[in-house]
Amino acid sequence: MDAIDTIRYPRAELLGARPSGRRGYVHRLVRMVRSLASRFGSLLDRRRSRLALLEMTDDHLKDIGISRCDADREGLRPFWD
Repeated sequence: MDAIDTIRYPRAELLGARPSGRRGYVHRLVRMVRSLASRFGSLLDRRRSRLALLEMTDDHLKDIGISRCDADREGLRPFWD
């Protein structure tokens, strides 16, 4: 018998199968919660950056190439948009 014949892997590992049953449910739940937390974090970051635009002076806005009108329009948009 060759050395390569003695190595055995469960079929599920070869196919990259996900855990099933209760363990699979927990795995999917954890992935969903992480995804929601990531999405919520990106929405908060977007809101913070829009509020920062509203607080900038005209000189700061001129430095980054944005008019006061554009900054106000962007800053007043809802965080989900």
